[in-house]
Amino acid sequence: MRKEDAKRREQAQKKAEVLLEAMPWIHKMSGSTMVVKYGGAAMEDAELCKSVLADIELLKLMGIRVVLVHGGGKAINALLSKLQLPVRFENGLRVTDDATMEAVAEVLIGKVNQELVWLLNEYGANAVGISGADGKTLKCRQTDPKLGHVGEVIEVNTDLIESVLAGGYIPVIASVGCGPDGLYNVNADIAASKVAQALGAHTLAYLTDVDGLYGEMGNEESLISSLTRSECHDILDSGELTAGMIPKIASIAEALDAGVHDVRIMNGTFPHALLLEQFTDAGIGTIFSQD
Repeated sequence: MRKEDAKRREQAQKKAEVLLEAMPWIHKMSGSTMVVKYGGAAMEDAELCKSVLADIELLKLMGIRVVLVHGGGKAINALLSKLQLPVRFENGLRVTDDATMEAVAEVLIGKVNQELVWLLNEYGANAVGISGADGKTLKCRQTDPKLGHVGEVIEVNTDLIESVLAGGYIPVIASVGCGPDGLYNVNADIAASKVAQALGAHTLAYLTDVDGLYGEMGNEESLISSLTRSECHDILDSGELTAGMIPKIASIAEALDAGVHDVRIMNGTFPHALLLEQFTDAGIGTIFSQD
């Protein structure tokens, strides 16, 4: 046998082994619901974005009911800078006055949502874009007057989401909610958690800019591969989290408390992170599971 033929056979065998490793995970997940929160650098890079959306289309082909919830913080910041408006955060939440709320809605609903839907449709995924205000999907009240139009989700109306899923489409949800006094800016991590809880999702996956949760911030070797629900609460209560991680870990704890089977944080800038974390034995991020 020629060396070239042997090499091709070896490569083919490795691909087959990967598929075999994924098979029990695919069998377990088929027919279940997965909510994916998408944001950060992976959304800004065109090639990474295509990779992530291709993974989501593949998940759908595996028989998984995928719901995509997105933010768009960097794009919002860029527009605010262009408009010469301040960018302010408190405990990881964007301070959202009237002008900022207009910018948030313009970016999330009018730009980012439509771009993601278009790309998914190009892959043949048949996506439908909605905001949390459509069909009163994310009903909100004001979180804190000091934060302006920042919404606390008090109810998720799943009718529109379920209708989109039943039609064979992927719902792509912009993290903007509604209340009796208008639109609200909803932290995308919190929005994804609320949607996962309301749908009874099996898995909630956060595609972010870091590999997962670190025991020591800045030390890549301290990545925590797995945590239980009680350990998640312990970390949340410790007061050691940075501001940006507070709403994320709080939303994870709430999702687990509500019965979501597992929650995963992974680095969306790593190609095919979603598939590697979900369908391989090793995984690449941090998984939070029931006790």
